[in-house]
Order: sequence, then C-alpha cells, then structure tokens
Amino acid sequence: MNQKTVIKTEDLWFTYPGGVQALRDVNIEIKRREFIGIIGQNGSGKTTLAKHFNGLFKPTRGKVLVDGVDTRKVSIAELSKKVGYVFQNPDHQIFGRTILEEVSFGLKNVGVPDEKLEEMVKEALRRVDLDLPLSHSPHLVSAGQKHRIAIASVLSMKPDVVILDEPTMGLDYRRCVEMMEFASELNRDGCTIILITHDIALIADYTERVIVLKDGEVIGDGPTKRVLSNSKLLMKTYLYPPQITELAQSLSHIGVPFDIIKVSEMVKYLTGTATIRR
Repeated sequence: MNQKTVIKTEDLWFTYPGGVQALRDVNIEIKRREFIGIIGQNGSGKTTLAKHFNGLFKPTRGKVLVDGVDTRKVSIAELSKKVGYVFQNPDHQIFGRTILEEVSFGLKNVGVPDEKLEEMVKEALRRVDLDLPLSHSPHLVSAGQKHRIAIASVLSMKPDVVILDEPTMGLDYRRCVEMMEFASELNRDGCTIILITHDIALIADYTERVIVLKDGEVIGDGPTKRVLSNSKLLMKTYLYPPQITELAQSLSHIGVPFDIIKVSEMVKYLTGTATIRR
C-alpha cells in the first residue's frame, strides 16, 4: 500500500535577503510514518530546508506542499497544526512565564477555547512524561525538562509531522536515549519524524531513510543502510560512516557485509550462522 505524501518540494530554491543561495533545486517527498534523517555539514541547508516545511521560510522559487497545500497560501499558525518544529536550543523556543502559558500558546493561536486549554496541556505533558505544576516556570528546570516542555508545546497541536533539530545537543547519554526512544514511540503512533543531526550513530540507530545535503543541494536520498555505507558520498559532506561500518568494510574481504551500520547488526552477524571466508 502506498503511503500518503505529507510533504513535497518542487524545484525549491531559497535565497536569503543578503544574497546567500541556501537551497538549490530541491525535489523530495516525505511520506506519512517515515522516520527520516537530514544530514550535511554546517551551512549545507538542513535547517533552512526544514523551516520551509512549517512555513517559517517561503520559497524564493518553486513550491513546498504540505498535505497538498502550497505553504505560501496558509499561515504559520495553520501549518503548525500539521508540522511541529522543536528547535535545537529550547531556550530559543521557550518564552512563557509558566508551563501552562508555554504549552498552551499554540493552542490559543488557533482558537482553542480557554476551558479546554488546561486539559490539552496536561495531555501533552503526559505524553512527554513530565510531571510538574502548570504554574511552574519553564525557565527554572533542567535542560532535559526544557526539551520535554518544548516537545509538549509541539505535541499539544497534534501535528502529523514533528521536526527535531539536533534534539540531543547538550544532553547526557541517558537523556539522549530517552529523547530518541520517545521520538521512536511517536513514530510508531503514526507521526512522521524528521531528524536533523550531525550524529551519524543516531541516524543509524533510529532512521529508515536519509537525505544528504551539500551546499543547498540534495546529493543523496535513500534507505539509511545504503546511504551510511556509502563512504564516498558521505565524505563529500565531510561526514564519515559509523565506526562499525568502517570496521565491517575493512573486513569485507573475509565475507563481512559491507553495509553493516549498527553494532547490533555486527553482533548478530558474528554470533549467527554466517560463514566468514578464509
């Protein structure tokens, strides 16, 4: 069964007011329920592209369609019902005096009645497993809790797509795992996840498809295993395959598959029935 296209770009070009060409002829389709990674070096256009998906940026040329609707023809508030964006630094996103004010901001913008706000905020906070008083300041909590508040603000709108921009930056290992497992849970519940990151290990462990950008152009787009095992492609963006992939490729002459991208895959191969050539 064909999956529904939720986001499509057609010949997308974008130039910043100062004249910097940030995106060049981008043509991609993103399907419902996909878990996609967008990678590339700094300045490659990752965040610029993602900000077209929720209408923060409008194309200089070409189109961006969300559920078949041109983003030029709808407001950011309307698009926020479809596409939620979690910024890499929650301090750049959080501004409310209380958690209630913060998480309910988007709901108010789209006209949700006041009598429904508190329950919808509580539901969003439950989804991110955050138990704090609604009167508490979102500025006086830990970094991990700020991330959860930012995500709750997005989830309160019940979007079909959630964009996570460097979601694990500044988090310790345990919080990183919690964040990504939560993203996976959202994906299993039917939400499309778009992950922007430099962390190739996260891409390998969680995504099913990867889009590679260089100088505003898409130079790679395909299944995660195929993209991350393509060393020549990644090196064009000054990125490298996962370490386990480099190890597998160095052992390919004795039969180890060259496209292993996870430690768990290597363990399964080495403890399985595969025969290594001698």
